[in-house]
Parts: sequence; structure tokens; C-alpha cells
Amino acid sequence: MKHVMGVINLVNEPDDLEELTYFRCPASVPFGGRYRLIDFTLSNMVNSGIDNVAVFTQHKYRSLMDHLGSGKEWDLDRKRGGLFVLPSVLDEPTGISRGDLFQFYSHRDYFYRGKEELVIISRSHMVCNLDLNDAVRYHEDTQADITVIYKQTDEDVHGKFRRLAVKENGQVTLMEDHTGRLRTNNISMEMYIMSKALLLDMVESCLAQGYDHLVRDGIMKNIDKLSVFGYKFEGHLGIVNSIQGYYKHSMQLLNPAIWRELFFQKNNLIYTKVKDEPPAKYYESASAKNSLIANGCQIEGKVENSILFRGVKIRKGAYVKNSIILQNCEIEENVIIENAILDKDVFISRGRVLTGDNKAPFIAAKTKVI
Repeated sequence: MKHVMGVINLVNEPDDLEELTYFRCPASVPFGGRYRLIDFTLSNMVNSGIDNVAVFTQHKYRSLMDHLGSGKEWDLDRKRGGLFVLPSVLDEPTGISRGDLFQFYSHRDYFYRGKEELVIISRSHMVCNLDLNDAVRYHEDTQADITVIYKQTDEDVHGKFRRLAVKENGQVTLMEDHTGRLRTNNISMEMYIMSKALLLDMVESCLAQGYDHLVRDGIMKNIDKLSVFGYKFEGHLGIVNSIQGYYKHSMQLLNPAIWRELFFQKNNLIYTKVKDEPPAKYYESASAKNSLIANGCQIEGKVENSILFRGVKIRKGAYVKNSIILQNCEIEENVIIENAILDKDVFISRGRVLTGDNKAPFIAAKTKVI
């Protein structure tokens, strides 16, 4: 796919992850024991043969830059192409950050310099393992102006999303936000394939009219003038842009079938920043059942139906159930935690009891001491 460039668009991305995004953007929220949300989108592009990827940031991107580095883990530390992290540009008169079309225009040299003919624009909060080669082939076969990748699902979707009306021949006739009246189970995965020429033309024409949002102004308002087709994705999808969605799709990883589909597809692995740590250590008093436990953990207590990130310490007599414990948290003796999400470096002193609901989990912000 040397003729395709990738754009991971973090501008105006939904941010309803509450305490998890106090100190970071949604793209760098930890997920699945060792990964970040952006790892899935970035790995999908790299596995599909795309070696020129730009990440358009907006705010709170220090941890994202620390995670991405030079792009070495994704084989994107290259002399030609590779990984580009493009920061948000403020509008001169107002001093505010405008929409994604304005950011594309501000960094238009990136598009002009690339020799690729097609662009795949994606968000970072879609957890899936997707071969983009098939979608690009579909885009070229249908000779569409724009191809949107979508998922047909009957399950409840948490957070913000768009619904699509798709004809039998694959043509998209209507796109609506989740607050609209459209009754369909076709959910947009916020991945769009189009020619670079069309994107740059859309940038110029929309900004000239005072509009600056790609999907809302560039695509949805012109859907009757453009040939827009939908590519249906059949695999597992997690839309993670709300606390309920984060908790639900994290817990789904405890299902071996979903875990294998996401992380153990041949030639389609999910890559992340490598950290060398010793294996998890289990003491004589430890008990672990149906849990994901990452490297560097020390388990003396009981863990059940939970996800533990690197370096978590569970002391003797502690009981963790149906919870997500992020990096380097320390759970002291005789603590009970159920239906909770603890951000990095949280310390829970001995004897505490923290319980939430599976639809409204208890959340502790980063570095909190309880």
C-alpha cells in the first residue's frame, strides 16, 4: 500500500473518559494490560503496509509523544516517510484551536510532500484488528469518492458515534450523529478513505465558507453530491470514548475468543512501546482467576475477573474483583476493590473498601491516595 498515507485524527475527538483523561488525551489512555488506545489504529495501518503516518494532535499530548517516540516499535523510524506527530495550530486572531480541516490546512505541506494518492483518516478510539488492504481494494473497485468503514451491530453502543443509512449496493445515503432519528444498526467506525486531491479540495472549499469540520461539514453536508460507499467490517469492534465503553470493552478482553481475535491474528499483531520488566510474581498466599496480569506485578492477595497493568502490587489479604488496575498501583493489605478503575500510581491504604457498579464503576484519578 505504497500509494496510501495514514492520518490519525485526534482533533475534536470525543473526550468523555472523565478521570482517565485529566492528564492525557484519549489516544494515550492505557488499555488491555500493556497497550494504549492509539496502538490499535497505528498497528492496523502498519500491518496494512502503510509507512507514512501523521498523528494530528490537539491537547494534552505529552504522554502520547512519550509513548510514540520515534515510532520504532511500529517500524516507522524511517528516512523517508515514517511517523509524524503534528501539533495543533492556534487560529491567529482568536488564539483558539479550530477544527480538523483547519489543522489539515495548517499542515498542508505534509500532504503536498507525500507522493501517495490516497488517504485513510481514522480516529484513535476504535479497538479492532482490521486489514485495511481489503477496504482500499473495495474503495478502488467501487470507484467511490469516499469510503467509510462501518460495523453492523445489535449491542448497545456507549459514547458518541454516527449512524449510517447504507443501500444494498453499499452506497451511503445518510449519516447522522447518535442523537439523530435514524433507526439503523450501522455504526460508523470513523475511518474514511479518499483521494488526497479530494481531501485538499475539501479543506480549501470548506474553510472558504467558514466551516472547519471534516465529517460534519465536508462529508455529511455534501453526501448527496459525492459518491460515498460503506465498507462493512465483520470483526470485533470496541468503541472506547466513554467510561462505560472503556469498562465494558476492557472486560470483554477476558473472553479468550475476543482476546485471540484482537491480539493473535497471523501477521496482524498489535504493537506497543516495549518495556523490559520481570514476569509477574505470585506469592504462596496469591490466588488469580480469569484475569489478565501484566509483567512486573506482585500478587499476594486474590484477583478475580480483573485486568492488572505492569507493576501493580496486590498485598496479602487484598481482594480485587471485576476491576481494571493501571500501572504501578499499590493495593495494601485487606483492601476490597470491586467494579473499579484505578489510574496509574494510585495507592489504596490498608482496610479500605471501594465498590462501584458494573454500569458506573468507581474511578480513582492518577496518583490518588485513598
